[in-house]
Amino acid sequence: MWREGLRWSGIVSGIVYWLFVAWSISRNRWFSFFHNALSDLGDPSKATAPWIYNYGLIVTSLFVLAFAIYLILASENRLQTVGGAYISISAIFLALIGIFHGGTRPHVFVSTYFFVQFFLGALIYGVGSEKREIRYGSVLIFLLALFGTFLEWSSVALIETYEIALVMTFTLLVALRGGGKNA
Repeated sequence: MWREGLRWSGIVSGIVYWLFVAWSISRNRWFSFFHNALSDLGDPSKATAPWIYNYGLIVTSLFVLAFAIYLILASENRLQTVGGAYISISAIFLALIGIFHGGTRPHVFVSTYFFVQFFLGALIYGVGSEKREIRYGSVLIFLLALFGTFLEWSSVALIETYEIALVMTFTLLVALRGGGKNA
């Protein structure tokens, strides 16, 4: 039963994140998806109540970590275990985005590495999967994430939203198809 909860924690992470974003935007009417970065909501020099966004990232990271634990427990082989481990590291970077909020020196690094670690982890996990949907889906998600970095976006928030949608797609794919053995 608890394992089933871990299985869906990736989807829950996305829902929790967007709830915190909506709450933060409600306190920061100046925010625009077309002109800002999502992290502007956590920058104390720009945002009202930046703690909402920053704590939201930390809370969300706990659900991403739970999802990574599910991936590791359900892994069919070492490759999938490594992929799950990469995603667990991405959860740490997600929490660090909340700690090193927008406007701090390490912010760009920890933000970038959250996505790098997650998408590498998803790719590795998927390549190790015996389930075709997960294997091909993870490769496609990785390629779409990579492709997205080469597009010209009108704001950082738009590319972040695109990449977050891909993260949520991977978590949904795994939740629906099962991660691996005994899933």
